[in-house]
Amino acid sequence: MTRIGTVRTALVIGGGIAGPVAAMALHRAGIEAAVYEAYDSTADGVGGAMTIAPNGQNALDAIGAGAVVRDIGTPVTAMGLRSWTGKHLAQFAPPSRLPALQFVWRADFYRAVYAEAERRSVPIHHGKRLTHATDTGSGVTAHFADGTRADADILIGADGIRSTVRPLIDPLAPQPNYAGLVCFGARMDRSGLPSTNGVMYMCFGKRAFFGYQVFDDPSAMWFVNLPHGLPMTVAEARAIGAEHWMRTLRTACADDRTPALEMISRTDPGRLLITGPMENMPRVPTWTRGRMTLIGDAAHAASSSSGQGASIATESAVELARCLRDLPYDQAFATYEQLRRPRVERIIRLGARTNSNKTAGPVGRVVRDLVMPAAMKLVNPEKTAWQFDHHIDWNTKAAPLT
Repeated sequence: MTRIGTVRTALVIGGGIAGPVAAMALHRAGIEAAVYEAYDSTADGVGGAMTIAPNGQNALDAIGAGAVVRDIGTPVTAMGLRSWTGKHLAQFAPPSRLPALQFVWRADFYRAVYAEAERRSVPIHHGKRLTHATDTGSGVTAHFADGTRADADILIGADGIRSTVRPLIDPLAPQPNYAGLVCFGARMDRSGLPSTNGVMYMCFGKRAFFGYQVFDDPSAMWFVNLPHGLPMTVAEARAIGAEHWMRTLRTACADDRTPALEMISRTDPGRLLITGPMENMPRVPTWTRGRMTLIGDAAHAASSSSGQGASIATESAVELARCLRDLPYDQAFATYEQLRRPRVERIIRLGARTNSNKTAGPVGRVVRDLVMPAAMKLVNPEKTAWQFDHHIDWNTKAAPLT
């Protein structure tokens, strides 16, 4: 589709996943975009496991990039819920008319997105830590800690839950809150367990939440969300050391009648991924000011419990580019937010409810395990399909909402 918007150039701050996807979408919309990343090097090997939902895959397909997931992903046909006693609580999946969720390691997905961005000649600059930005009225200038600067028509903050751009847009913007959980995971080359046949299991343990999937080859993955009263940074958690955390995880899962203890015990401490605290992001009231706006976790950070963080970030990146292709930047920003805010905030609320189940006390565990099986039988899968069955029609012209 021919671009009729007024934006010619864009600065994208943040080189995680949302940033390069946004730049690719902008390029496809005919807008020259470059990514500026604070860290000197790429994030190869960083991060744990994640799933890309059907809606996230659709958003990538809208800009011709769906293969970056399908080439590296492993289908997840269903999510199974179990109690610490081994009791089956529920099983659910997107409607069969939609593609399966894709399991990916974040590091693999990150590399695939970067490779696709490079293939499309998207400039990605490292060692560019944003300090401030100046809206000149006719454009915006980004200033970096190394003394350099960059100019463009607009600036997009894709710099994550601890965004630098967010307080530039709104000095009173909220900061993330600790969710009471510290997260760990591991990739096992040989689990010694039978395949789960595409099902990823989520186990509400007695002292910790445990998730796992055993693949058709000998490999497997597991993760633990461990309740921990005091907040800590990723660096603080890693400084404690893998040996200590492995002992803690074995103790936390010792009473659970799930594969948790067996899988943790078979994992070499050197393979432990310490991904750090789980954080909740309060509602961000202001996404846009002047020629600057936010996407992804900077605007709408969904808990990892939602399974939608990367997917809704990808949706927002693509939707923003479509709006900028068809509208003047101020109308584009307003239309983008009107399109995105109700949906992402509904998904965030779902993730928050899941987090509360993970930290349930003894009485809460009993009530949850009694109520959930009956409640899930009453759920019509089509009523929950809204979060997965979301399509962005790239070829439809964006128009201001009334």
